[in-house]
Amino acid sequence: LQFVESGGGLVQAGGSLRLSCEASGFTLDNYAVAWFRHGPREEREPLSCIRADGTTIDYEDYADLVKGRFTISRDSAKNTVYLQMNNLNPLDTGTYYCAPRFKFCTPSPANYDYWGQGIHVTVSS
Repeated sequence: LQFVESGGGLVQAGGSLRLSCEASGFTLDNYAVAWFRHGPREEREPLSCIRADGTTIDYEDYADLVKGRFTISRDSAKNTVYLQMNNLNPLDTGTYYCAPRFKFCTPSPANYDYWGQGIHVTVSS
């Protein structure tokens, strides 16, 4: 599976970024796609996941600090999954990864076999 993450960078606290996970060579709609973050708190903490049927789940128990600020979505025509991040703060600094998995979401990174290269987000105070 080939996919590319983009949209990261440097942003001031309170700003927004939209991360993209664009697939090529396969149809992303057939997969659940999760976003993870490798930040200061934990190794690859799960953020959100969108299932193959389009429903979403926010892993607030794992990343309660993102509650209400991050939204996952899918654009089937562009074969892309997005993570819209609003009201960013310095604790959101880290490397973000998207990971597809056949059909079902799971919060454990060990259950995902395919990972993007990661994209770095830096939030300045």
